[in-house]
Amino acid sequence: MVKSMKGQSGQRFLMIYSGVLTAVLAVTFLGGLGTRPQKAKFDEIDVQRINVWEPDGTLRMVISDKAHFPGLIIRGKEYPHPRPEAGMLFFNNEGTENGGLIFGGHKEKDGKIIDSGGSLTFDQYEEDQIVQIEGSHDSNGHFAGLMVFDRPDRPIEKDLQESPKIESMPPTEREKLMAQRVKSNYYGAARIKVARTDDGAAGISLCDARGRPRIVMQVRMDGLSSLKFLDADGKVLNELTPTSER
Repeated sequence: MVKSMKGQSGQRFLMIYSGVLTAVLAVTFLGGLGTRPQKAKFDEIDVQRINVWEPDGTLRMVISDKAHFPGLIIRGKEYPHPRPEAGMLFFNNEGTENGGLIFGGHKEKDGKIIDSGGSLTFDQYEEDQIVQIEGSHDSNGHFAGLMVFDRPDRPIEKDLQESPKIESMPPTEREKLMAQRVKSNYYGAARIKVARTDDGAAGISLCDARGRPRIVMQVRMDGLSSLKFLDADGKVLNELTPTSER
């Protein structure tokens, strides 16, 4: 009889223990469902570089000071590409740079040489910029404008891989090669320029595939306006002004 009572008591204890454990687990589980990750909030932060990543590890944006500014990144691989400015870089879905905003400025110790400005660019797929908005001021004057470029279909990564070989060439041989490439539009060229020039004129230039201005519409600082048509060598073929004969 005593033995039987002990058995019943043990069973009741196990049932109570099991029920309590189940209740605790249920509360814990349900409470976990209601808990959301907390977002960190800051009134102010000091940072030298911020990297923005997708959940799969793809880099999408970098905000950086000059010292930590990255090189050129293509599909996650970084190539040396010195850019002595601070700013922001944009990356496409594949982790390849496709534009950015850079800015900087300084005056040399002698107070004569100035280099200041900013640039917002948008790149062709795996190539250099095809649209650029720039404002700059250096010792030669001021420039502010919008430029549209042609770029080759060749991935810029091929040029980066070839760069060490070109740099190792004798200077005369390298200059000859680069001259040939410019002539053949190997790297592309600016096709449209809407800008304020160094001499203060506001103008629009439409260029051929080698970047040579062929139509130039301009208003000078003194108010004189003109429309010029040029040949491939830059010679004015025809010019229209407010006083031109009709």
